[in-house]
Amino acid sequence: MLNIVLFEPEIPANTGNIGRTCVAAKARLHLIEPMGFKITQKEVKRAGLDYWDKLDVTTYECYEDFLEKNPGAKIFYATTKAKHTYADVSYDKDAYIMFGKESAGIPEEILVKHPDECIRIPMFEDIRSLNLSNSAAIVLYEALRQNDFMDLNPEGELHRLKW
Repeated sequence: MLNIVLFEPEIPANTGNIGRTCVAAKARLHLIEPMGFKITQKEVKRAGLDYWDKLDVTTYECYEDFLEKNPGAKIFYATTKAKHTYADVSYDKDAYIMFGKESAGIPEEILVKHPDECIRIPMFEDIRSLNLSNSAAIVLYEALRQNDFMDLNPEGELHRLKW
């Protein structure tokens, strides 16, 4: 199962949207404190709609707590400062993809220790960054694509008519 990790998220609606995406993708969500909100806030649940109760989510006291409870995790660090794009790397079926807080990203003290695992989403140079929930969806679905969508139903059905 793929894993999305949010390092100190600040905006409840982003976390709710990412949670909903994780449910749709059968991915786990990991939240590293401190967060800029309480996980019970209505904004988080509103963005996650009625999927929040289906979400596999774990909260950690800090980054060190996350590392301690996930020994040997293959972590990719999403940052605008990476040399590799998110499509340049290979994601194992149990990869962890970490995104930083909205205002500052992942601390550079963490990034410099993992240059080969740092990934970025290419974008026009005048843009500082994409929305956190959009970024998580882009990278998560590339990881799913590389793993043949891991038993998700890739074929859609029409509601009333047949193809």
